[in-house]
Amino acid sequence: MTIQPLTLFRVFLPFAAGYFISYLYRVVNAVIAPDLVADIGVGPSALGLLTATYFISFASFQLPLGVLLDRFGPRKVEAILLVFAALGAFIFARAESLAGLVTGRALIGFGVSACLMAAFKAYTLWFSKDKWPLVNGFQMAAGGLGALAATSPVEATLQFTDWRGVFMALALLTLLTALAVFFIVPEKKRDGTGESLQNQLRGIREIFTSRKFWRTAPLTTISQASFLSIQGLWAGPWLTHVAGFERTEVAGLLFWVAVAMIAGFITMGTIAERFSKRGVSVATTAVTGMTLFMIVQLLLIVSSVDWCVPVWLAFGFLGTSSIIAYSALSQSFPVHLSGRVTTAVNLLVFVTAFAGQWAIGGIIAFFTKVETVLSPEGFKVSFMLMLVLEIWGLLHYILAGRKQIDDV
Repeated sequence: MTIQPLTLFRVFLPFAAGYFISYLYRVVNAVIAPDLVADIGVGPSALGLLTATYFISFASFQLPLGVLLDRFGPRKVEAILLVFAALGAFIFARAESLAGLVTGRALIGFGVSACLMAAFKAYTLWFSKDKWPLVNGFQMAAGGLGALAATSPVEATLQFTDWRGVFMALALLTLLTALAVFFIVPEKKRDGTGESLQNQLRGIREIFTSRKFWRTAPLTTISQASFLSIQGLWAGPWLTHVAGFERTEVAGLLFWVAVAMIAGFITMGTIAERFSKRGVSVATTAVTGMTLFMIVQLLLIVSSVDWCVPVWLAFGFLGTSSIIAYSALSQSFPVHLSGRVTTAVNLLVFVTAFAGQWAIGGIIAFFTKVETVLSPEGFKVSFMLMLVLEIWGLLHYILAGRKQIDDV
């Protein structure tokens, strides 16, 4: 089944634009962190909490979001929520204290909480099942473009305005995207729209009591959370305080890490689609990629900083592997549950990302003796903690698979 150009324009592009903005919000603090520290006076722990607030507000809405997506459809839900994101960006831009920044950041996280899941839900309605990994990969690539825009382009913009001006512009762009999603994306008849609330909640219970879900979810959760926690904030400070990069060099390398991430999303989606046609499951492709991602993280911890450029590029490329597991889980459940399946995973991912990003900041602060120079040892210990959790997730996946075989 081929993908129609009109469907790409009316369905893919608006949702891709929403995810572009979502990812830009997610990682922009890695570049503007020095400005926030200078203007508001936040330390590493507070900076971690501020940036991670996006994740916890995002996560807190995932289960109701799944019900809303399956009941009312992705177009209306995402358009309404993006208005809240625009409001959050406006509040963030006007904030004069840490509390104001946290409030704005929380509204942003809440407002963009549907940008990926609404897209995934729309694609299950408009594209055939065999196209899901590929289309999802291109959707993630749009997020990669947002991460890319949050690096050197934002740094260049800061030569003409400050971080407040950047967020005012983002507020306007977010509002325009909300209008595009609402007025351009068509409606389509969906299974499950007539479900009672009780049945929808029963669907959530079915997901969270499923062995298929819990075999893959821990590894997917920890891998994706590690990627988000580090790439979304701590990559920039690592390059500054461990590798000794200047600010423009940091933005430049983060730009290429985002390019590698875009390539990873597209490549992993393409590989998953092609391998599935040859009998290799999407889950196997995802787990293989996540295992390689662990090796890259180990290199980041133990190798010389002289090798940091290729290692960080590999980090951006292979960090995308866990997103393929979303498609694998969606394929394991009926289509009418697809919104609740992906939001269930996302709930776990973003709660873990919140805890991980904040914990990394706390560990770094614990090891740091001079406020202006973050401790390399703190980065090493915190990154190793995330890696150990991922290794546990991989062992759980292997052992749970063997148990399922034994039960059969």
